[in-house]
Amino acid sequence: MKINLRDPNIVMKLSKLGSFHQSKLSFLRSFLREFKDWKYSRDLFNLDENGYGTAVYSFKKNKRTYSLVCFANKITDEERSDRVIATKWDASFALYDGIPTKKDLERLSDNVPKQEAGRLSYKELSLARANKSVRIFDHVAKSLSDGKQPDKELLSKVGYLYRTTAVYGSGKFGLADRFRIKNREEICGPFRLEMMLVYLARQFTFDQVNHIAKCKNPEKAVELDKDICGNLGIGNSTGLGLAPFIVNHPTLLNNWILARETALKKIREIKFVKKNEADVFKSCLNKSIKNVTSWNTDSEFQQKKIKELISDLNKFITLLEKEFSFEREYPFNDLYLWSEENLCDESIEYIVSMMMEPFDKIVDLLAKKMSSEEEKYFSIPTSRNISDLREILEKQYSDLIKIDFSKKESNQYFWFISKNKREPRLADRYLNNCSDLEEPLAIARDVNKLYERALIQNNNLTIGKFLIENNDLRHVVRRVFITEKFPYAEIQDNTIGSKLMPIDMLRLKLSFFGANKFDPRSDKWLRINMFQGAPLPNDLKSFDDHWIYNSLS
Repeated sequence: MKINLRDPNIVMKLSKLGSFHQSKLSFLRSFLREFKDWKYSRDLFNLDENGYGTAVYSFKKNKRTYSLVCFANKITDEERSDRVIATKWDASFALYDGIPTKKDLERLSDNVPKQEAGRLSYKELSLARANKSVRIFDHVAKSLSDGKQPDKELLSKVGYLYRTTAVYGSGKFGLADRFRIKNREEICGPFRLEMMLVYLARQFTFDQVNHIAKCKNPEKAVELDKDICGNLGIGNSTGLGLAPFIVNHPTLLNNWILARETALKKIREIKFVKKNEADVFKSCLNKSIKNVTSWNTDSEFQQKKIKELISDLNKFITLLEKEFSFEREYPFNDLYLWSEENLCDESIEYIVSMMMEPFDKIVDLLAKKMSSEEEKYFSIPTSRNISDLREILEKQYSDLIKIDFSKKESNQYFWFISKNKREPRLADRYLNNCSDLEEPLAIARDVNKLYERALIQNNNLTIGKFLIENNDLRHVVRRVFITEKFPYAEIQDNTIGSKLMPIDMLRLKLSFFGANKFDPRSDKWLRINMFQGAPLPNDLKSFDDHWIYNSLS
């Protein structure tokens, strides 16, 4: 049986994309699978009794080494902030290409704690900073120094000791440009180096808290239990800086979504599912319920989604237990179709992620295809004609060209770049008088404008001649021809309309990172957890690939 890929005009709606969950395709999970047989070591740990100082961790294989250099800094409570305007952090990190020398460490110590204000080199691959969850960190340090383990219930509510406030890569602030390393097989997947940095930083948080506890009470202190460590991740505070990325990288976005949609298609096309495959699916699903029911947030928006998810999953599990048999033909297709008929988007996409768990051979091949050489697709086919352009617009942008941009609500917001931090921001067009700063991120509006102009042109007019008179639309003409080849390249929603929920854009990207337990703090920023449940570096060689469904009990 042949199954069609899902319609991009449905999948690429923000309400749908904002319902995606982590999966086996997520970057942090594919990173762990890739690096499970690399040699891990802690090469330097020079911290004082208060936990301030320098540490270095590494992954080595053959002649390749990646080293995380950590700087733990003394700051006051008043200086600690998750906002991008902060200038000091509890810890700062750089991922170094190779083994850093003493001279390298001295250079990095002068620059990494300064973050944007510092100067990095092509030898640094990624840069990050993080702050303690002070209440949790202090509780753990105090408990361990007293010779006892911390309160598991308290830890489960937060899920981490530190949270990152930014992770940078690909040429920012002097870091190595992607072209220098893009051909390395081990980091072919998107954001793999950033995932490595966060993963090793997680281990640093455990080592630091153990060290502080030992210094406080050398005779009585105990180390944090390995099982507790395993069920703590790294938190992250993420705002609008992520959102424009998925607009500005259409072919990359397509490859992420296409991999996911192709996996779903291939799984639905499996005629007979083996018993062990069905068992893995059911086991992961049942274990995952713990994660959902321990998902804490004060956001009414997210609470509603969680409530619907729990209700739907209970219905789905009842179906599996009482009415469904995997011995039928095409069982996953039947389950998917039932989900479409009976469940909300949040739950449908959750189950889509679950379906991937038993099928390593399908997922691993697709994970290798999620990068993109974007510059290959920038050229505009100027010899094509307007009728071609119009046809693509009507097929690929059918909903966007129907939006009425004469209405005030269709133009409610505009995107701009903060002068101080060069970070994307979103503002109400009718409450702010600086819309002249608007960035070209209103693709729906530009597509609409392009379609209106294309309608009045002669069918045989070439794209080249059209652009002579319409150069202001060159960027969107390029996107339209990209979308012809990459059907999942475009968000099929108005990114400046009054109904925009920016966190849907954030969640889309973060689901592919592998984040879970999304905690919106407003419609513009949220907190997440990464690597919660993940094996520790020393356990990678024999880890359970379904670790993501483990949780504190």
